[in-house]
Amino acid sequence: MIQIKRAYEKRQSKDGYRVLVDRLWPRGLSKATLHADQWLKDVAPSTELRKWFNHDPEKWKEFVKRYKAELKGNEALAELRAIAKEHGTVTLVYAAHDEEHNNAVVLQELITS
Repeated sequence: MIQIKRAYEKRQSKDGYRVLVDRLWPRGLSKATLHADQWLKDVAPSTELRKWFNHDPEKWKEFVKRYKAELKGNEALAELRAIAKEHGTVTLVYAAHDEEHNNAVVLQELITS
């Protein structure tokens, strides 16, 4: 089971193994507060793509297309898939405010499909 959750939400026991999937550490959170078991920043969108998207829902479809292209052959994505198989319940942790338009949504879709 792959779940997604904002970094600013409290950790819960049902989260399972928590993986931070952002390139940048969430602002204002310490490692102890975040409770991430692992940080896979190489699975996050490139800085260039992240800045281009700028969390603009109008660019969402193109962002997904470009992000999936970036992920082709990405070793961190393969590692994330392996983590999902090993741990069963995995929560992808992200910092974006928009809960529908962020990289964790794309990763969840890729891993579960």
